[in-house]
Amino acid sequence: MKRKFYKILFLILGILTLLWMTYRIGPHTIWDNMLQVGWWFVPILLSWLVIYLMNAVAFRHIIVEVQRPETRLSFSTIMQLTVSGYSINYVTPFVALGGEPYRIMALTPALGQAKASSSVLLYGMVHILSHIVFWLISVFLILAFVPLGKLMVLTCCCIVILGLVVCWWFSRIYRSGLVVSVLGFLTKLPFLSKYFSKLIAHNKAVFEDIDIQIKDLFDNRKRNFYTALSWEFLARVVGCAELYFISIALGLNMDVIQAFIVSSGSSLFANLIFFLPMQLGTREGGLAMALVSIGFPASVGVIMGLATRIREIVWIGIGLVWMIIVRK
Repeated sequence: MKRKFYKILFLILGILTLLWMTYRIGPHTIWDNMLQVGWWFVPILLSWLVIYLMNAVAFRHIIVEVQRPETRLSFSTIMQLTVSGYSINYVTPFVALGGEPYRIMALTPALGQAKASSSVLLYGMVHILSHIVFWLISVFLILAFVPLGKLMVLTCCCIVILGLVVCWWFSRIYRSGLVVSVLGFLTKLPFLSKYFSKLIAHNKAVFEDIDIQIKDLFDNRKRNFYTALSWEFLARVVGCAELYFISIALGLNMDVIQAFIVSSGSSLFANLIFFLPMQLGTREGGLAMALVSIGFPASVGVIMGLATRIREIVWIGIGLVWMIIVRK
């Protein structure tokens, strides 16, 4: 009953936030932008269908275990959880802290709490790692194709070092036990120590089971891990097509490498400020800075940012409608 309540709550919050965002952007502004981009909105929307299909394939490689028949969920189920989960993430104040609980609750009846939790946590980490790999490659492209001052070169070097450190940290914490390690750290925080100590005491067996399954992916299912990471990285690359299509619609002479640099640069900036719904304001700023760095006017970033928001509104709507259909 409690699980059903939270699913309905996620759905209601998603619908209300979607309506608020549409109102804030303005129906007339949305319509004017759609006219400006024109029929190019069709390949933009379809490119994200391809991205979500790749995300779902990556998620499936993490979920399915050959020796456990109950993990062989239908691809349509995983695809629905992928699209709906990202829809909730877009409209919750903290990115990736809304869709993940929804996915866990939806998977628990079929997989059990430990397997559902470990699968969602592992997919989230693989998703983050694919972003880091994407950013690291983009840094080398920036160094190779964009004229930079000494400060920007130093910044790029710092990003590379930080990315490598994060990858190393992920590999260490996975092998030492992700959930137990994080919760153990939280028990040392003031005001929260008693709550998390009780949480660990009452659910120690479940948390240990989650960590065992997380370690299993790295120790015994490495092929699944690297396959999922590859699909997630390819999804990031396909995501560059969105900005490339928008640039064609706006008559800009932007090539594929430039689209890659703008996409990764704006993504990095937006993810550094992750606590705003739909990254309001941060995406336009990131796009403007990335566009200026390769010689385009900053004002184009506003148009591109608005076009991507319209795409998000459409896919958020699809994800929420899919949730309603599944509930029925």
